Amino acid sequence: MTLLSRIAEHALRQPTRQAVQGTHVSLSYAQLQNRISETMQQFAGIGIESLALDLDNGPAWAVIDLAAMANEIPLVPIPGFFSPRQVQHALHDSAVEYVITDTPELFRERAGVPLREICCWELCGTSLTLLQPEPRESTIPEGIIKLTFTSGTTAEPKGVLLGRRHIESVIRALAQRVEVLSDDQHLVLTPLSVLLENIAGLYLPLWSGAGVALPSLLETGLFGASGLDSRMMLAALESYRASSAIFNPQMLQGAVSYLRHSGAEVPVDLRFIALGGAAVSKRLLQQAETLGLPVYEGYGLSESASVVTLNVPDARKIGSVGRPLPHLQIRIAKDGEVLIRGNRFAGYLGDATHGAADDWWHTGDLGYLDDEGYLYLRGRRRHIFITAYGRNVSPEWVERELVMESAIAQAAVFGEARPWNLAVIVPSGPMQPADIDVAISRVNETLPDYARISQWFFADTPFTPSSGELSGTGRLRRDAILQHYQGRMEALYDQELAS
Repeated sequence: MTLLSRIAEHALRQPTRQAVQGTHVSLSYAQLQNRISETMQQFAGIGIESLALDLDNGPAWAVIDLAAMANEIPLVPIPGFFSPRQVQHALHDSAVEYVITDTPELFRERAGVPLREICCWELCGTSLTLLQPEPRESTIPEGIIKLTFTSGTTAEPKGVLLGRRHIESVIRALAQRVEVLSDDQHLVLTPLSVLLENIAGLYLPLWSGAGVALPSLLETGLFGASGLDSRMMLAALESYRASSAIFNPQMLQGAVSYLRHSGAEVPVDLRFIALGGAAVSKRLLQQAETLGLPVYEGYGLSESASVVTLNVPDARKIGSVGRPLPHLQIRIAKDGEVLIRGNRFAGYLGDATHGAADDWWHTGDLGYLDDEGYLYLRGRRRHIFITAYGRNVSPEWVERELVMESAIAQAAVFGEARPWNLAVIVPSGPMQPADIDVAISRVNETLPDYARISQWFFADTPFTPSSGELSGTGRLRRDAILQHYQGRMEALYDQELAS
């Protein structure tokens, strides 16, 4: 069965069961099915053949997404954290015919190209505007229903082409691995424009006949590109009686810190937190375990249509990212790189050189498999740097330990071909340099000498997706950070040489 036929079946069997719930509007499965059908007809009447979506989380996002899927219209989600340059790149490369947005004036500024207004209407309590760029021949191949642009590590993100088969293979595999009950409620905390939330946070619950809470991102405590109010986030989990949610590492760090210092309780209905994005410290996972946060770390790639491995309640090892889903195979290359086979994407937009579907995909991540098939990640292969003394250092490893210190919110570590390592530090509040010195000293005591931090300085601003220094899933974009701070780094090294 397809996702849409599953939704239609739920609409027949449990028509009054709440399917999606927003800040002001809720839809039962029968109502969701009707809204999808109405929107399909609207799209067909206009003649939409490709569509970009710039929209806050809410039932309208779900209806438009599912209607586009039903009409086999390629959908291009535009993340709110994309810079104007990235938005312009996505629009230009995809050559989409239309854009739906709930902030037309802001989107015009971000798009930087003429956009003709076609019509306005209301859907599920959200005011929508349909815009049209100057007509160009579409570059999206046939059979693609989702074009997701990875925020990645470059200013111009890659467009990952996914067909229905790629997406529904992941949904089926997750449904086998994760127990989702019909009375469960998933709370969407991260943008639906991020593929992980789109598939695991929206499609999986609807496939299973469960409910999805889709409040505005502001209601969940997410402000701008990276601002997070942990109290609001935990309050939303409680008020929506969420049984599951998806966290990125910053959200987990925030939740652990808030629970430890406030004495608040873990929301009573919460039984599954999927943790994805960037790697996290094993110490943080153990603290979450002690507090009663049901965290299950996983790992995924857009090129595999999101989730690749996942820990679950009956198969879990803290520190690992879990076992591969049943439709995938993993092996480790001689140099330690993680290779994946199965459910390989249809290619990058404008690039057909990604290889055959049954080839092993080189992920660029380093890791190992234990005897029971659990995957452990060590960092990105291309991020490993070699010090002037010939020692290999994975910066992710050191950064994970640094951000475990309460004084440090973010850290980026560098040291390629240098005699010692330095860090660019984002403090967790109005910290004094002495506070950071103490925190780094504590971390250095746990590290071998070649991995220790010898010098550091404060970042000008936090690393965010909008600044180009953080990906949408929380990974540091090192090239951008290095470019921003290279002058200050060089000055520190030059000062050492002169002394």
